[in-house]
Parts: sequence; C-alpha cells; structure tokens
Amino acid sequence: MADQSIPEARAPRTPKAASKAGSKAAPTAASASKGEAPLNGGAGDDASRAGVLSRRRLLGTAGATGLVLGAAGGAVGYAARPAEATPLASLGAGQVMFHGKHQPGILQGLQARGHLVAFDLAAGAGRKEAAALLRRWSETARRLMAGEAAQQDDTDVARDAGPSSLTITFGFGFGFFARTGLEKQRPIALDPLPDFSSDQLDKARSNGDLWVQIGADDALVAFHALRAIQKDAGRAAKVRWQMNGFNRSPGATSSPMTARNLMGQMDGTRNPKPAEADFDRRIFVPQSGSKDPAWMANGSYAVVRRIRMLLDDWEQLPVKAQEEVIGRRKSDGAPLSGGTETTEMDLEKTDKAGNLVVPINAHARITRPDQNGGAAMLRRPFSYHDGIGADGVPDAGLLFVCWQADPLRGFVTVQRKLDRGDALSKYIRHESSGLFAVPGGAAEGEYVGQRLLEG
Repeated sequence: MADQSIPEARAPRTPKAASKAGSKAAPTAASASKGEAPLNGGAGDDASRAGVLSRRRLLGTAGATGLVLGAAGGAVGYAARPAEATPLASLGAGQVMFHGKHQPGILQGLQARGHLVAFDLAAGAGRKEAAALLRRWSETARRLMAGEAAQQDDTDVARDAGPSSLTITFGFGFGFFARTGLEKQRPIALDPLPDFSSDQLDKARSNGDLWVQIGADDALVAFHALRAIQKDAGRAAKVRWQMNGFNRSPGATSSPMTARNLMGQMDGTRNPKPAEADFDRRIFVPQSGSKDPAWMANGSYAVVRRIRMLLDDWEQLPVKAQEEVIGRRKSDGAPLSGGTETTEMDLEKTDKAGNLVVPINAHARITRPDQNGGAAMLRRPFSYHDGIGADGVPDAGLLFVCWQADPLRGFVTVQRKLDRGDALSKYIRHESSGLFAVPGGAAEGEYVGQRLLEG
C-alpha cells in the first residue's frame, strides 16, 4: 500500500502571518485561463507545490520530529514546533482577494468544499437594514478570506488554518428589491425563470432575497465562514435554505484534469475560458452599453439548481449506454466521434450502419454553444450527498451553479433545448432553483452592493 502523508504540525499563525503567507499563493484569472483544468477542478498542481512527509518516515523518526504516541488509548499528540519551521503542506496558504473587479468565487477553480445558503429579509427589515447587513458581511468576508478571525465572536473553528482559498460571494434575488423599495433598480434579467418539464421544484428550497456562496479547500474553513455569515445576519435576515457540496480535493490527481460528477462522467469539458475573446461578454455585465442598471457593471447572474441524480437507474446502464447518453467516453471524456477530451466533436460522423456516432439526443450534442445560438455558461458546481433513504436510495447529485451575463441567452436557452429531448433527463430531477443578480466586486473601502443600496 502506498504511504499516506501527514502534514507537519504548525504553530498557530497570527492573522498577519496567515495573510502574508496566503498572498504568495493567490489564484489568478490568468492561471484559470491556461487549459480547462482550473475552471473544472484545478487539482493537480497542489501536489507539486506542497511538500509532504510519508507516514512511515514520520513514525520511524518520531523522536526527532517531536511526535508523541501515548500508550493510554493510543492517543496521538504533537509537540510544539519552532515558529520558524517550514510548513510541509501549502494547501491552506492559498488566498483569494476579496476586493477586485469581479466578486470572488466565479473565476477561481472548483473548491473542495462549498456551502450555498439563501436568506429572506426579516419582517420590517428594509433598505437600511440590508445595507448594514451587506456592510457586515463584506467585512467578515474580507477578514476570513485573508485568514483572519471574524471581527466579533469568532468561533475558533478555523483558528489553526490558513485561508485555504476561501471565497464568499453575495447575490440578490427577485424579492429583495420589493422588500427594500428598490423595484426600479431590479434588472429585467432577474425576471423569474420559466417552468421546465423536468422541474419538480421544492419552493421552500428555491429562490430567496439574498444568496451567499461559500467555497474553500478545507471543510472547517468553509464551515467557519458559513457560521460567521449566519451569525452576522442577526435579526436582519433568516435562513431560507442551505445546501452543502464538495468536489475532488486539489492535489488528489497526478496531474490537473477535468472534474468528475457523481455519475462518474467528466463534467465541464467545454467550459468557456477567460482567454477566449468573447469570455467577458458572455459571462459578465459590461460597464456600459447594457440594458442592466449601472450597479450591475462587472457583475454576473447565477443560476442555482439542485439536480438529483437517479444513481440506481444510471448505474444499471452498461458503460456503452452511459456514454451514448452523454456523447463522450467515460474513461477520458473524449467525444464518441474520436480524439481526446479537447477534440472538436464531429456531429455528422456515422458508423458502418449509417447511424450517428454521437446520438441525436446526447447531452453533449444538445448543450454545445453552436447548437444554441452561441449560448454559453460558466459552470462551477458542487456535488452533494444528503444521506441514504429508508429505501436505500441515495439523495445525491449536483448543486449546479452557472454564471452568465444574461440568463435568458445562457441557461434558459440551453435548458429549453434540453427540455425537448435530452437523453440524460431520464436520470436526473431538478428539485430546487434560484436566480440571483451578483454585482461586481467591491473596491477598497466599499461593501458588496453599495452602489445599489446607497445609489
């Protein structure tokens, strides 16, 4: 069996030290543009930048390293290490900047842990209370993303960790604008999504006045942020729904590769990339020349769907049948028409019997931008598993999150096409839905949404 690795014990870092260490590993949009991996997992490069010490070697040199094995109950403890010791793992040092042109949590690669949570403003809360809440949330996000403690009543859950590439993203739902008297500032693009035949939506787990997306490469760091955001809400807002997700941990694969979903399929091969000339036009609201209100400049629209995968039915299919449903090979994500994962799909190729190699109702065929008038979305999902029912059926699937400058031209266009005959629809069920306006990033000294709430 291959050696397992244990990260070296580290002396607790001060907020200042955590911020300094994190800044050296900050992900950038430029890194996300190199190939597909950063937008679909970004997993491989952490292994190369993180020093590791094998479990066997560490146990064999316990006296030298200060590892203490207690006889009573097999307890394991760590002796204090010198403050100048070099960390053996750098995963926790990754830091994303809070302030910027766009909000964090959109351009960064997939994160190992995620929480999605929607709030409704409390009865009697209006524009003033909403502004104070966004001011508190923004300050908390800034501090936690820098690896610092919350300003008040920190729970110490993430006390020993670095920033772990934490991102916190804020958005506004349709109902927020009536509650705050800002109906005239509500974007037309935020009109409710149409009904789709595959929808079996739970209204209690859909929509909401405010939406928060939390992602990190460490589960405790993500949970710490969730608790801080919930506590900051105070009496101004109450949780409407909350969902937990996960992805493959960075460094789990030998090289960067597209993520896989719970069906075992590579998911996100054709995600648009920041290096593409029309990327910003498709994903972000422009600063001028748009029908959107000025406060949405550099922002985006997030469609959030809880999509349950009917895994028992799916897993009964032979691999060949699964591949025909998707239109790609399960092993490496290559199109059934041949080549590698990034090879352009040949939609006209036929087999010896004259049948299309990529079936007419294959998911990958239907969702192609060139089959939908150029419609494109930046997909940034999390998988989820909410337990196994009494009948033995897993409640698992995808927390689908996609970003676009115009949801009508992005998600709605593609979903309408899927609604008319996607082979995958037999094996999935859309159980909740939300659409949120996510404003651009906050400048230094600003809070998210300030141009809306104080405009």
